[in-house]
Amino acid sequence: MNHIKLDLSAVEQFLNQDAVKSLQAQSVVARRSLEDGTCAGNDFLGWLHLPSSITPEILADLQSTADILRQECDTVVVAGIGGSYLGARAVIEALNDSFSWLRKEHNGPTVLFAGNNISEDYLAELTDLLKDQRFGVINISKSGTTTETALAFRLLKKQCEEQRGKEEARRVIVAITDAKRGAARITADKEGYKSFVIPDNVGGRFSVLTPVGLLPIAVAGFDIAALIQGAQEMERATAADIPYEDNLAMRYATTRNALYLAGKKIEIMANFQPKLHYIAEWWKQLYGESEGKQGKGIFPASVDLTTDLHSMGQWIQDGERTIFETVLSIEQPEKTLLFPHDEENLDGLNFLEGRRVDQVNKMAEFGTRLAHIDGGVPNIRIILPRLDAFTLGELIYFFEIGCGISGLLLGVNPFDQPGVEAYKKNMFALLGKPGYEADGEALRKRIQA
Repeated sequence: MNHIKLDLSAVEQFLNQDAVKSLQAQSVVARRSLEDGTCAGNDFLGWLHLPSSITPEILADLQSTADILRQECDTVVVAGIGGSYLGARAVIEALNDSFSWLRKEHNGPTVLFAGNNISEDYLAELTDLLKDQRFGVINISKSGTTTETALAFRLLKKQCEEQRGKEEARRVIVAITDAKRGAARITADKEGYKSFVIPDNVGGRFSVLTPVGLLPIAVAGFDIAALIQGAQEMERATAADIPYEDNLAMRYATTRNALYLAGKKIEIMANFQPKLHYIAEWWKQLYGESEGKQGKGIFPASVDLTTDLHSMGQWIQDGERTIFETVLSIEQPEKTLLFPHDEENLDGLNFLEGRRVDQVNKMAEFGTRLAHIDGGVPNIRIILPRLDAFTLGELIYFFEIGCGISGLLLGVNPFDQPGVEAYKKNMFALLGKPGYEADGEALRKRIQA
């Protein structure tokens, strides 16, 4: 079976090799500290051996619940924000037919997402869309009080009960939440919802291989057993006893930190397959929330190519040289489409006649990489043999373990997120939430000023 590969050949010319060697040794130590549980944030290492801990019985329970939702719903809305929705959406978008939502023969319910914004227009349009539909809800929240998700779930719960009746709604509302505490747990127990647990020692951005990601992915009709199998393979391939030279995660973490020390402060994830857009969105949260602390951290950005070459290409090619690229490259697409002949040849493209469209895309990828390297942009290439559940499982775990190592090399705790609370305190004060009123008036004056 083919596995993910890492190509660092277009990076070495940009690096100080003494710095790289020093970081290599630190990377081995960091990986060992994750394994031993001696690193910063060691109370949030539940993701480390999560793939190998998932049993067939766990997968069967998730699949059984997914099958009920698939049978009884035309639409399933996943209510969650950040890590509680990005991983699931990334996998679903990557594996889905690009136009499945338009096809009459669409297999299974449409999976939609809510609770990731506070847009009145979005929520009003969503609830209008769901009128007279057989819809279900997966509510994902450890606390049950995260404003965006709680607001959406309150609306969706009420609408589902009004349209189906309380008893039937109970069958198609699922809670993924804390084992014992919080508003979502209390609601699930009181209403009798089927529920799954978010482990206490797994942070949201590392939770895609828990029920948080697995249940929505299964509802969308994709093979969660293959996803977990891929993650298990990568868990073994990046274990602490795998030598540095063979350990993809250590090499990726070391390289990006060496580039950071060389003044490359922005990592741009690029893909040449639009289905990978949300993989980059998930990756941005994973690395941004894990490393952006204490005035440190590589800024994670992303582009969809070749589309964004016509908007961001000029900046990447000739802008400030503070960037490096990480390219996700798919070796073999799922579909085959040949370029046709045209008698008039007004576009001058008959030289491509009979070639696969993917060959054109690959040459665009290689040509772009060469141009950017020549323009002073270091280039990491992550090669995916194909776009399937197994490969995505490998990729997810590769990025997770790479993130843990990279954050430790940077000198931060990769598993906390103290900075995300600041906006919440201000928002609650401005809204007059009980307990926050004292700060509200001062904040309103600042806004008016």
